[in-house]
Amino acid sequence: MNKLVVGNLVHRPLRSLISVFAIAMEVIMILSITAVMLGILNGQRTSQSGIGMDMIVHPGAATNLIGMSGAAASIQVAGVLRKLPHVEVAAPVNVQFTAGKTLENIYGIDYPSYNALRPFIFVSGGPFQRPDDIIIDDYESAKGLKVGDTIDVLHHPFHICGVVQHGKGGRKFIPIDTMNEIGGTPGKASMFYLRTENPPQYQDAVRKEVLATPGMSQYNIETLQELLSSLTPEKLPGFNIGLRIVIGIAVLIGFLVIFQSMYTAVMERTREIGILKSLGASRPYIVAVVLRETALLAIAGIVVGICATYLLRSVIHYKFPTQAFAVTPGWVAAAVLIAFSGAMLGAFYPALKAARKDPIDALSYE
Repeated sequence: MNKLVVGNLVHRPLRSLISVFAIAMEVIMILSITAVMLGILNGQRTSQSGIGMDMIVHPGAATNLIGMSGAAASIQVAGVLRKLPHVEVAAPVNVQFTAGKTLENIYGIDYPSYNALRPFIFVSGGPFQRPDDIIIDDYESAKGLKVGDTIDVLHHPFHICGVVQHGKGGRKFIPIDTMNEIGGTPGKASMFYLRTENPPQYQDAVRKEVLATPGMSQYNIETLQELLSSLTPEKLPGFNIGLRIVIGIAVLIGFLVIFQSMYTAVMERTREIGILKSLGASRPYIVAVVLRETALLAIAGIVVGICATYLLRSVIHYKFPTQAFAVTPGWVAAAVLIAFSGAMLGAFYPALKAARKDPIDALSYE
């Protein structure tokens, strides 16, 4: 049987290659989309952990993922928070989400308090000296930027005053007053990062103190651990919806290509199937031949798809070192199962059709 299966695939190389390519693309789609989405989440977890805060306070209307809310609270709230028991540092922050050549968050910070959370580690240059200064991280400097260069951020020219090690929230930092001036929101902040005494010992007490403060009863307060636990696929409905759509499209492509390929192959081999049945081949034998051919195509496509995905990861890391691309063993296994199952399902009806052919009619087929 194995010689027959391999011979059939080799005899029709173009159709076999198309099937392998379709299954490979199915695997690449699943792994690439999940790698980018998981990479973004992992990057957010790492960057938030590196800020040095252990609690976040922001108005109820603000979002807590990457600060894509408008500046909604007075910067003076930071002074109130600093006076609360067990609060060591309170830093007002604005975060603006921009979509240019790449998606990025621009952090508007009060340098002294933000640096007090966990000091910046400067690779070159130093803190803000002027309102139009900007600090970038070493990933940004890897693009060829250096201290003294001028870059456009939020449609405004900024002079690079310092380069810091990455992993402290964002990749670009500007004075919060300058961001507010550009955005037309003077004296405002979208959130406040807190560093409390001996975390997590006093976090519950600080939460109660904040909510008991006049004007802050509706504020949203969460700990760093609560934030990190929310940055998972299970806690983000949009992630799962997008993933299901991608997987559905990928499976549909693989299914249709395999179905069409195997159905056409069965029709072309009608006389061959008639000869096999006249020689005593049973229905299960005919079904097994078709399904084995499909299994070989699926395995080849899966191997090509996995290898291509890892090659793509290497290229992305080389060309775009800041782009997270997390290929995980769990999703590799899931992609293998999905692609193989979809291919076998697509071949099942053609296999049954081949097995049900009447040998006399098949031998007379032209």
